[in-house]
Amino acid sequence: MIPARYARALFSLIMSGLMSCVVTGIATVKAIGFGTSTAGDWMASWAFSWPIAFTVILLFGPSVQRFVNRLVRPQD
Repeated sequence: MIPARYARALFSLIMSGLMSCVVTGIATVKAIGFGTSTAGDWMASWAFSWPIAFTVILLFGPSVQRFVNRLVRPQD
């Protein structure tokens, strides 16, 4: 098992991977359509985007969480 102190980094890694995969897939298909090079172009875009998405989530995640906490009221 992974120690709990790495939970935020692990969440950021998984969430950024999933979101960047979906978004680059949609953007790639919209830009070039389905064809023989679609999968390769998608994977290239994903490989480029994932580290950026990971960094953004890792850096801005705590600020966004604090902002969300201010927008919602506590449960009873």
